Order: sequence, then structure tokens, then C-alpha cells
Amino acid sequence: MRIKMRRKGGGQLITKHTSIQYINPTDVDGRDMYELVKSSTLDSNSPYCYIMMSKFFKKTCIVAKAKETLAGFVTGFVQPDRQDTVFVWQIGVDQRYRKQGIATKMLKALIESEGCQHVSYIEATVTPSNYASKSLFTGFAEKMNTNYTVHRCFPKEWFPDDSHEQELLYRIGPIKK
Repeated sequence: MRIKMRRKGGGQLITKHTSIQYINPTDVDGRDMYELVKSSTLDSNSPYCYIMMSKFFKKTCIVAKAKETLAGFVTGFVQPDRQDTVFVWQIGVDQRYRKQGIATKMLKALIESEGCQHVSYIEATVTPSNYASKSLFTGFAEKMNTNYTVHRCFPKEWFPDDSHEQELLYRIGPIKK
């Protein structure tokens, strides 16, 4: 079902999609994940990386699909030395589907998925200038009625590209399911 909406003050016509599925990716979803990243401001990795995530880490990844169209994705993995923690490596929402709470719904679907049945914490790294991700993760902690902490994780000096900011580690939990 689609609901037509107008932005405040006129503006262009946007469509709100109300029938989005939140599921584990299939082996072939990596290609669409890569294409979504290429058309966004997210850090792009190789196509192989997204294909690998959708094949070998599918139980700790979620895709949001409007029919057959990829509306968003979250990639993650359970940390080998901390089985109670899923690390969210990347999260993206197609610009046509933003402002609908899809990222939050994908995080909730991830934490409730079979691959995260023993998970009580979500971790993700965020640069200081990434206000959207900071808002997403702190808002998710609030919606889940739990705590979050922020710590330095990857200092700027560790990156070969001098323009990369440091990465701060957001730890959310414990999450009650």
C-alpha cells in the first residue's frame, strides 16, 4: 500500500511505503546493497564485501524490501569474543524511503532475528560528524528503554587517509527482548 504525501510548504511529491518486509538477505541481495551504497554518502566497500555479507553473514544482516525493491539494509556480525554483542558494520536506507523509521525497524528486526538470539548488546562505530547515525543509535537505545555508552574506538591516526575522522564506539544495552 502506498500513501501519497507532500512535504511541508508544498515541495515535491513523496511516497510513503507501508508494506515493507524486514528479513534476512538472500545470497543475491549483496548486489543491491552495493548499488544502494554507491548512490549514497556511505563509505563504499567492494561489491564482494556486500555479496559476502549477504551470503555468509545473512543471519546477522537485515534487508528492508518494498516488494522486490531494496529500501535499506543493515550488515553486522556477532563478535567472536563476545557472543552477546552484534556489531553493526553498516546501515543504509535508500533516499526514496527515508524519514519512515526504516533504520530503527531494521535494528529491531536484527536484534530479534535468529542470528541474534543470544545477543543483548548492539555496537557500532560512528564518526563525530555523523549526526544521523548518532541520532539513530541513541534514539534506538531510548526506544528499547536501555542505556548506551560512547567510547573512543578507532583513532584518526589509524586510518591511512588523513581526512577520515576518528570512529567512536556506541554500545547499546542490555536489550530486553
